[in-house]
Amino acid sequence: MSSSDKNLPLKPDTKLAHAGRDSRAFHGFVNPPVVHASTVLYPDIETMVKGGQTYSYARRGNPTTDSLEAAICEMEGAAGAKLANSGLNAIALAILSCVKSGDHILIVDTAYGPTRYFADTVLPNYGVSVEYYDPSLGAEIKKLFRPETTAVFTEAPGSLTFEMQDVPAIATAAHEIGATVLMDNTWASPLYCQPIAMGVDLSIQAGTKYLVGHSDAMLGTIAASENAWEKLDAICGAMGSHVAPDDVYLGLRGLRTLSVRLERHQRNTFAVLDWLKDQPQIGNLRYPALETDPGYQIWKRDFSGSCGLFGFDFVDGTTKQQSFAFLDALNLFGLGYSWGGFESLAIPVKLKGMRSALPVDENLQTVRLHIGLEDPEDLIKDLDQALKKTFG
Repeated sequence: MSSSDKNLPLKPDTKLAHAGRDSRAFHGFVNPPVVHASTVLYPDIETMVKGGQTYSYARRGNPTTDSLEAAICEMEGAAGAKLANSGLNAIALAILSCVKSGDHILIVDTAYGPTRYFADTVLPNYGVSVEYYDPSLGAEIKKLFRPETTAVFTEAPGSLTFEMQDVPAIATAAHEIGATVLMDNTWASPLYCQPIAMGVDLSIQAGTKYLVGHSDAMLGTIAASENAWEKLDAICGAMGSHVAPDDVYLGLRGLRTLSVRLERHQRNTFAVLDWLKDQPQIGNLRYPALETDPGYQIWKRDFSGSCGLFGFDFVDGTTKQQSFAFLDALNLFGLGYSWGGFESLAIPVKLKGMRSALPVDENLQTVRLHIGLEDPEDLIKDLDQALKKTFG
């Protein structure tokens, strides 16, 4: 690309291939080096005292971390980005950057379980009041605002139950009182959803999932708007947040193939869902990209694609023993937490203690599946034999 062409707008797939790398800066090599370092040396005392060089100490960044942060910024349309050592660490840092003692934060009731645990066990100890709200609230969320409300946390779709949120309406309402809006965007990634363009101030990903994509590294990312960047940068520096360069590199490597992997996850998922909907043992399908899903219209408006993660309910009358027997009968679906890798996974959904603003049907048996990159026909055969083995 000539110098005159560098400012041309790029499509997302092209950004994924080029963002955050400059081969000329590393002797022509396509990928940036994996820099293992702590101490950085200065050429003279004047440079040291004035801080007149790019790197001062590896905790503050190195060429490897800078490459991924620059790529995240470009993908998210952000003013700045920070890396964290897990998705939960990214969530915690993002929240801590916008609350202080005496503040009130609103958190969607369908947030990721560890987000709730952090909010319930850490924030109150530092004088932050936590309140959970119904994900169906859009602009009406303003009825929950208090004079001390400083942050609103969103997640779309919701963890385990996959409810959608009207994030733009929430962001508009929150900004009227000067509150910071956060969003856990792990499900769609910035490839299929652009939170900052919707008014979100802090867009968070568990990069462990689709960004890394191979179940072999822990990583979190936080992308900030102009309004939120300075405070995010400050808290990450003050808390010594840093990610090992090998894990950052795996994030960079995964980034380059994110689009082709998500396309296959999405295609495989629709094939599996098309089969599941006709099975007599299966009740509600929880996937906002389905036209039958209550959140479909919001998904269609705000998202450009979907991923491999969804849930389904067994029909009424199914017992916990039957649900567990079904999971044990699966061969190609591993029983494991996390998701976003190349492999298919399954877990039982347990909502007790995970909801407070919404009712929980403790008799409902729900399973969460992650559809990997296997042939969907093989996955369907595996699901079919597990259903037949369990229900006859």
